[in-house]
Amino acid sequence: MDAETVFDKGEKINNDNFTGTAYLKMLTTHDKENPTAIGNVTFEPEARTKWHLHPAGQILLVTDGIGYYQEKGQSKKILYKGDVIKCPANVEHWHGASDDSYFVQIAVTNNDKGSAVWLQAVSDEEYNK
Repeated sequence: MDAETVFDKGEKINNDNFTGTAYLKMLTTHDKENPTAIGNVTFEPEARTKWHLHPAGQILLVTDGIGYYQEKGQSKKILYKGDVIKCPANVEHWHGASDDSYFVQIAVTNNDKGSAVWLQAVSDEEYNK
């Protein structure tokens, strides 16, 4: 990882919505005046989210490393620093680090229509496709 990052990597995520080791630094949380939450997420190699969806969509800004993004029924995309992904509302997807690189993203999530809906884990077979 670069010696200088824009935001701290935050605290280790200790829930079952991720496979592998990932860290989260919340930059803003949503409230009644602004339903948008922004978090800096750092994934160690092979770490990834479960399949999930966002009722009002999400935007991912890649700030470092190499990662993956996949929507259900689509091919996996390789992500690099500077890439921007617009996750459509209510579309199942996952994202995380490549198998040999860390991955850092800023996740911009609108919670106006509800929070993320977490689904099943991404299998090793799905991850390695």
